[in-house]
Amino acid sequence: MLNDSNGIRVGQEAPDFSAIAVYDQEFKHIQLSDYIGKYVILLFYPLDFTFVCPTEITAFSDVYSQLKALNTEILGISVDSQYSHLAWLQTNRDSGGLGDLKYPLVSDLTKQISLSYNILTEQGTSLRGLFIIDKEGIIQHSLVNNLDVGRSVDETLRTLQAIQYVQVNPDEVCPANWQPGNATIISSPEKSREYFSSV
Repeated sequence: MLNDSNGIRVGQEAPDFSAIAVYDQEFKHIQLSDYIGKYVILLFYPLDFTFVCPTEITAFSDVYSQLKALNTEILGISVDSQYSHLAWLQTNRDSGGLGDLKYPLVSDLTKQISLSYNILTEQGTSLRGLFIIDKEGIIQHSLVNNLDVGRSVDETLRTLQAIQYVQVNPDEVCPANWQPGNATIISSPEKSREYFSSV
C-alpha cells in the first residue's frame, strides 16, 4: 500500500478534492466541498471494464432514489480517465458495461484522491473503499474491501440510516443489526437497561 503517513479516520474531516467526472454522458467538474449540506457516499473501485466493479456500481445506481430521499449523493471514483468512464457508460449492462448511471463517475487519473483516502495500492489502483460523509463534511463510516470482494448496498443503506438517526437523536445509539423502526439504546447506564431487559 502507498499510504498517506497520517491516514484518515472516522470522525475527521473528509479530504476535499476537485476532479473531472462523467455524468449524464457529459464531462463535469466535481468539488467534494460543494456537497456540504448533503450526505455523500464515496464509492472507490479498482478499474473500469472489470468484473466485480459493474455489479457494485449499477447496484448503487438502482437504489439512487432511496439515497436521494435520504439527502444523500453518491460519487463513484477510480483511477481511470474520464474518457474510459464515458466509454464504459456507453456500454450496455448485458455486455459488462454500466448503461445509464444515476450518479457521477469521478476520474482520479492523478491518483491523488485515492492516496488522500489511504486506499491506493502499490499497483496504482484503488481498493474497494466506501466512505459515508455527513452533511458537515465529516467521515462517519469507512469500509475497505480487497479487490475480489464486492460491497453490500443493503448494509450501506442501513449504516447511512443509523448515522442519520443518531445525529438527529444524540442521546440514543443504534445496536447491532438496527433497522429503521427498531428499538435504540438510551446512552446512559440507567436508561440503557430498558433496552437490554427487552431483548
